Amino acid sequence: MSEGGAKRHLVSLYVANKFGVLNRVALVFARRGFNIDSLVVSEAYDPAFSHMNIVATGDEKTIGHILRQLNKLVDVVHAIDNTGKDVIQRELAMVKVRCTPEKRAEVLDVVHTFKGQVVDLSEGALTVQVTGDSEKVDALHKMLGRYGVIEMVRTGKVIVARGEEVT
Repeated sequence: MSEGGAKRHLVSLYVANKFGVLNRVALVFARRGFNIDSLVVSEAYDPAFSHMNIVATGDEKTIGHILRQLNKLVDVVHAIDNTGKDVIQRELAMVKVRCTPEKRAEVLDVVHTFKGQVVDLSEGALTVQVTGDSEKVDALHKMLGRYGVIEMVRTGKVIVARGEEVT
């Protein structure tokens, strides 16, 4: 939870897979002063449509306005706030960490504890990938921090509703 009543919201949209839709959606957030923390867009099962998962920080009242505006856009089939709902959330992160041969076994122990996979190895660095919820990715980043994280790239949250409910 951020200061002033602002919190992170998990917004999912089902939109037409057309040029300019992403820009129009992002502008709705920008006009209301919401910062987009994470944005993931992928083609849906039907290639005429796309799924968007947005993590944005702001207050409850404003997210309500944003959702109403999003649902009025011609190319938006539906937009919902999944905050607090029982959804499946995952991220993928690749972390490049300094790793001397002397520390390699120690670093690999940490990576394996988080069920990560090594995707690249060089004399002085190790790149791993890990999938899971944001807290797991954050925890791995923190644990690898003591060895010297060179860079980390994250996909952002991918969310899907549980059971037969459509996201």
